[in-house]
Amino acid sequence: MRIGIRAHDVAYAPLAELIPNIHNQGFHCMHIALNKSIKEFNPALETMTPGLACYIRELCRKNDVDVAVLGCYKNLCNPDSVQHAAIVEQYKTHIRFASVLGCGVVGTETGAVNTEYKYEPANHSEEALELFIQNVRPIVEYAEKMGVIFAIEPVYKHIVYNVERARKVLDAINSPNLQIIFDPVNLLSIDNYKQQDEIIEQAFDLLGPDIAVVHAKDYVIENGELKSIAAGTGGMNYPLLLKKIKEHKPYVHVTLENTVPSNAVATREFMEKLYAEV
Repeated sequence: MRIGIRAHDVAYAPLAELIPNIHNQGFHCMHIALNKSIKEFNPALETMTPGLACYIRELCRKNDVDVAVLGCYKNLCNPDSVQHAAIVEQYKTHIRFASVLGCGVVGTETGAVNTEYKYEPANHSEEALELFIQNVRPIVEYAEKMGVIFAIEPVYKHIVYNVERARKVLDAINSPNLQIIFDPVNLLSIDNYKQQDEIIEQAFDLLGPDIAVVHAKDYVIENGELKSIAAGTGGMNYPLLLKKIKEHKPYVHVTLENTVPSNAVATREFMEKLYAEV
């Protein structure tokens, strides 16, 4: 694995210190959402110049840190036309930025049918899926023009909520520039978490060739709800997941989620030790 971390889960520091800090903690890559990780200036669209992309690329090169994911987690199915138009521009700007930055993928989730970007039953309808396919198609076409991989992350509460729907999106768009960020915990709910092994197996069976990045976190059940926590501290079957990664995805970017500065290194060490054993 090329194991990494979300930049905003590391103790805040300016970019010139943040990326060396990621390297010094033993990570090989990072998932960065500019608006969550940069505070020394306002990371608005107007600041996303080729110069900034080259600066981050240089810092990453000097510190042996890949940009696994450039995050742009906006709602592509926002029903407000003005907000949707602004979101499309955000995606295009991130894709242009990524073309200079040289990152693995521009990553996103798959939205909701409301402006609040929250779960409602209609998210799981066939109409919502068709809307997402319609709205993501021009984004992927733009990524093709810019030579960038665009990756969607299925999440149970969003429109692409299971492996089968992710496969339908991939087949409908039919582009090598559209791939998958696989986060097994994000596909779990209070109703299906006991089927996690089947979900992991199905993901590698149906989506395997298109999995570009893996997100690593864990879960516990509290008060009848599924809560995300750091990898290795809950109920996720990491021996199975890491065995699948080892068999099918050598050197894939695997980025930790839901860590804090005090447990990030221990979580990395857990992942690396178990990976060596499976």
